[in-house]
Amino acid sequence: MSMDTLTGIKAFLQVVESGSFVAAADRLDVSTAMVSKHVMNVEQRLGVRLLNRNSRTLSLTEPGRIYFERCKVILDDLEEAELELGSLGSAPRGTLRVTCPSWFASQRFASMLAQYRARFPEIVVDVAFDDRFVDLVEDGYDLALRVTPGLETLPAGLIARPVRSLPFLVAASRAYIKRNGIPESPQDLAKHDCIAVGSAESWVFLGPQGRTEVPARIVQRFRSMAGVPHAVAAGTGLAPLPQTLFEEPAFKSVLLPVLADCPLWQATLYLVYIGRRYVPLKLRSFIDFVLQYVAVWEDERRASALRAPVR
Repeated sequence: MSMDTLTGIKAFLQVVESGSFVAAADRLDVSTAMVSKHVMNVEQRLGVRLLNRNSRTLSLTEPGRIYFERCKVILDDLEEAELELGSLGSAPRGTLRVTCPSWFASQRFASMLAQYRARFPEIVVDVAFDDRFVDLVEDGYDLALRVTPGLETLPAGLIARPVRSLPFLVAASRAYIKRNGIPESPQDLAKHDCIAVGSAESWVFLGPQGRTEVPARIVQRFRSMAGVPHAVAAGTGLAPLPQTLFEEPAFKSVLLPVLADCPLWQATLYLVYIGRRYVPLKLRSFIDFVLQYVAVWEDERRASALRAPVR
């Protein structure tokens, strides 16, 4: 493709997108006559009329519509290629906006972000802890860390990279168990104090045998997951918590899984972002880092479990 051809295509696209030769000339910072000349050269080279134009209106012909759609894709691809090649020799930088559940505000997550910061010092991670599923496009986020039972709960048009499985278990404190005993079956939970999350009114187990629902004796209710593990650690009652919280340094010696052989439900942690062929370096670096960090963490957990004495 010659330079003249590329210039003509850009002029033609700008005329269509601007709606007039005058507006296109203003955006391209050239004269209206020059824009008209470029478009006429394209039409002469192709041997077809691309635009119907008179003193008041401007519209695409059928060949013009086809040519516009194809050229738009070509120039978008060219722009993405230039951006990607231009970034290869530079370090990732900028602000990365991330949204994740409220209970991610933990020591382990802070440690992960500290390691990421050490590796990519020119990226500022802007984190929002929010239990609702925000709209990435409308709210301006680059990435969401989402915990959900399945992909069908995620909006269409997004890329979802699975990170790890995340079972939810019934959690209790050692003090609560000492005071009230251990439930031996899901049905026993009806006789125990429950800390509810959101609008939940019952314990719901989703196992191989299907759904089991047990009424909950609710003594406290939290609208956000952030405060729930602390309430359980204080001995207030039992609550559904993700397995990772039992491994948090702040809760490791305090929280116990109850009915560990009967997980409430199996969820998956996903990295969710807007689908596109060119992923900005700042986003790509964070995705790769999280996947690597979790893989190393899982290996360390398995090695620790193998070293643990059998009781």
